[in-house]
Amino acid sequence: MRSNMNIDRQTIEQAHERIKSYIHRTPVLTSQSIDDAAGCQVFFKCENFQKVGAFKARGAMNAALSLSTEQLKKGIATHSSGNHAQAIARAGKILGVKSYIVMPRTAPEIKKRGVKGYGGEIFECEPTLQAREATLAEVIKKTGATEIHPFNNYQVIAGQATAAKELFEEIKDLDVIMAPVGGGGLLSGTALAARYFSPKTKVIAGEPAGSDDAYRSMQSGKIEQAQSQTIADGLLTTLGDKTFPIIKELVSEVITVSDVQIVEAMRMVWERMKIIIEPSCAVPLAALLKEKERFRGQRVGIILTGGNVDLEKVLGLMTG
Repeated sequence: MRSNMNIDRQTIEQAHERIKSYIHRTPVLTSQSIDDAAGCQVFFKCENFQKVGAFKARGAMNAALSLSTEQLKKGIATHSSGNHAQAIARAGKILGVKSYIVMPRTAPEIKKRGVKGYGGEIFECEPTLQAREATLAEVIKKTGATEIHPFNNYQVIAGQATAAKELFEEIKDLDVIMAPVGGGGLLSGTALAARYFSPKTKVIAGEPAGSDDAYRSMQSGKIEQAQSQTIADGLLTTLGDKTFPIIKELVSEVITVSDVQIVEAMRMVWERMKIIIEPSCAVPLAALLKEKERFRGQRVGIILTGGNVDLEKVLGLMTG
């Protein structure tokens, strides 16, 4: 049985029903000047306006709400440097249960403050995946909490799929839908949503060239390890054994872009749409602009994944 069959149309519909009172149905915005620059119609699904400032609120809430009462009594746990950490802490607060968040000591202070603001208990570790996983294992052993992985979890994937589902309900006849790819939770959910709700829509991912493991994985047919040379720090994760089979089957292509192209796309959205997006969020638009001839005249949906920006760092990049 193919792994994507763990998530069928009904699973996504049930996830949407389960979480709808805990999330925003985010707006779809357009920009004539961006359409002119891209040579096509672009429809932006603005998850930067979502709870916790990112699409992660969807998957975290669906996974937490899917747990049993007995599981919830001991709390929920994860490792994350950013948006998923805040989303799990928020889910814990809503459900009245403890949340335990392993974060690298180098995680932005603004994101640590966000986790603490939702009542999450932070356990700091060295900034390596091995350290994160080892520290989380210790926390779970001590607390009995249930892990909610940032992306390699079918309930998380189903929750993330609801963003594209909403876009398809609002905007008909999209030729292409684009999302960034890191661990693949959003991309695999988007691909499944396209399969069930808009099967004629092609799914294309954007990925930083400095962390192009998804691109290389699509070429080799196996999960390749991530690099870490990009400003798009939300996309530095390797694909999971649950996300990759879905992506391999249902995603048409991964387009890689440079950090310069990412910053240019982010600047375009900031200046022309007057909304704040983070570097990882700008990657699909950067991919569209890089390959704009192939998209000419088409209707393209882009999921703007989040707006949690380290302003000092990003403003330095945009003026440097």
